[in-house]
Amino acid sequence: MIEISRRTVVAGFGAFAAAGCQAVPEVPVTPTISPQVTAMYGPRPEERFPIPAVDLSKIEPEFYRREVLDPTGERPGTIVVDTASRYLYLVREDGRALRYGIGVGRAGFSWSGTAIIRRKQEWPTWTPPAEMIARDPDLEPYREGMEPSLSNPLGARALYLYQNGQDTLYRLHGTQEAYSIGRAVSSGCVRLINQDVIDLYDRVPVGTRVVVLPPDDPPAA
Repeated sequence: MIEISRRTVVAGFGAFAAAGCQAVPEVPVTPTISPQVTAMYGPRPEERFPIPAVDLSKIEPEFYRREVLDPTGERPGTIVVDTASRYLYLVREDGRALRYGIGVGRAGFSWSGTAIIRRKQEWPTWTPPAEMIARDPDLEPYREGMEPSLSNPLGARALYLYQNGQDTLYRLHGTQEAYSIGRAVSSGCVRLINQDVIDLYDRVPVGTRVVVLPPDDPPAA
């Protein structure tokens, strides 16, 4: 009969571990992005100001453009802006909607209601309001407007919302700042990544009805 001491068992176990049963270091897993999404947010070299591909690592996947069940109940062709959830819906037929991720600034929270797109502009000029210039004198050179460019705050496209014939000063517009999608940002109205605002711009005509929900009133699930 062989007596096996606790020390022998522990020593043997250590040798067994050294032989190849060590814990494997955890390796970070990079989420897989589908070729369809990569293509959707790829470069747009044909634009007046060529747009580079979006750095998708800066956007949560839930904010990628996609077709979903319509949660709004609005008639097809209507745009619904859900500022609380950071989504914009373009209602389609058969209970479906195209959903876009958005970023919302202070101005984006300051107005809600129903409006009409009265004007659309490719590569718009941005003119900061006088009160914005008063807060930030560095904007004085743009009092008469900032020329279109990739750095222009309105991005590649802008859709201008009017109510009862009056400009609401509320805009749906583009941005190069991918990190801001899904977030409340410091300024601006409602921003979509440039590839998304181009897609929306091409789908909706002047006269489109837009419903902007207040921050505490998201659409029913």
